Amino acid sequence: MTEIPGIRYYDVRQVTGETTHIDIDKGVIESAGVSFFKKAVVRVLGPHGWGIVETDKPEELTGKKFETLLASGLRLAQLTGDPVSLADVSRTILPVPKVKEDCREIGLEEKAALLGKIEKAADLPQISSRRANYLERIETVRFFDSSGSGYSFESCRSGFAVVAVASRNGDSQMAYEPDRTIHGFNLRHKEEAGRKAAGLALSLLDAKAAKGGIMHAILDPELAGVLAHEAVGHACEGDLVEEGNSVLKGRTGEQIGDSRLTIVDDPSLYEFGFEPIDAEGVAVGRTELIKNGRVNAFLHNRETLAAVGHGLAGHARAMPGEPPLVRMSNTFVEAGDASDDEIFAECRNGIFLAGSRGGQVDTGRGVFQFNAEYGYLIENGEKTQMVRDVSLSGEILKTLHGVALCGKKREMHAGYCGKGGQSVPVSDGAPLVFLHNAVVGGSGVD
Repeated sequence: MTEIPGIRYYDVRQVTGETTHIDIDKGVIESAGVSFFKKAVVRVLGPHGWGIVETDKPEELTGKKFETLLASGLRLAQLTGDPVSLADVSRTILPVPKVKEDCREIGLEEKAALLGKIEKAADLPQISSRRANYLERIETVRFFDSSGSGYSFESCRSGFAVVAVASRNGDSQMAYEPDRTIHGFNLRHKEEAGRKAAGLALSLLDAKAAKGGIMHAILDPELAGVLAHEAVGHACEGDLVEEGNSVLKGRTGEQIGDSRLTIVDDPSLYEFGFEPIDAEGVAVGRTELIKNGRVNAFLHNRETLAAVGHGLAGHARAMPGEPPLVRMSNTFVEAGDASDDEIFAECRNGIFLAGSRGGQVDTGRGVFQFNAEYGYLIENGEKTQMVRDVSLSGEILKTLHGVALCGKKREMHAGYCGKGGQSVPVSDGAPLVFLHNAVVGGSGVD
């Protein structure tokens, strides 16, 4: 490998690929196309910190031109005074699952026609607006570093989303139905997604605004997964812990939740956040963030593992052409042993919260607020009236103690997570989760 005095370590991550997108609005294709990219990031660790150089020219990654690139990185690294140590790690790469149908074998016109059927399926009476989009990304990743380690792999992610807006007497309600996968082309026979989005939007027109207060709550797998991702996953990211921007810093081993609660991040699962190896060439695997209610481990790259400890590396991720950051992948609440009937019977009276419409978390203060897509009142252990405009909020260190039961069946939901200007594919999930005395927000009045 190339050696230059003053460089303690370097690595190169090159990503080439293509992106296909289609957008349809009320039966009209607004945009459709394919774009190609070829980007590489060279990280150089000098006497203290990092120097980072980006290039879109593959010829610069070999020979004299590569030496010039490394020298540029070293000059940048010498400007930093922040000391950096790297933990020793394992380098094993996992196999990428085979796709069921290769996206590249289907033409753009056929993809648009299939997406159009999904969008058209949302065309029900009182649906005033409907829209669908498709995104597919095929990447070939190549990595090598100054220690002689290297790997390459190809991945394909594809997915669509359909949005329906229902309107009546000046009131409008929206519903959103996504479907994303790492297993290949996924537009065939998916018209039910359009009908589901439209049906939910119409149902929300008839739903009443929820009344807020402190009450028992059952979270569906999607919203409970958002709780795991936002309230716990981000607070367990090693860079935030190192910076002191996490309420969980210094709490390893502390009981912060019910003993039935275990929250995991696992890049090795064949879900939307799957990575065969991380962006630093480090082996990936299961990390139990919360184990039996106790703070157990943090998510790390090589640098934060050396600085903070208490966890595993293998959680560095990056967009093409960007430096790696500590990120989540597949984050979830571990399934428990309670049946759905037992959970509703135990709740007796309260609220069922389903779906997610985003929210926010302050990892430093340890507070969060998430909007549910809809809910149902629970009376005598049964779901009754549908409600809307409902949210869940609270303090991380208090709310997790309210987890009373976890269901037997975990479900995962795919999406994207933003951090540091980068967006990466993730999934999160859970079984049904029962919370004692949850802080529920609503706009309804007596």
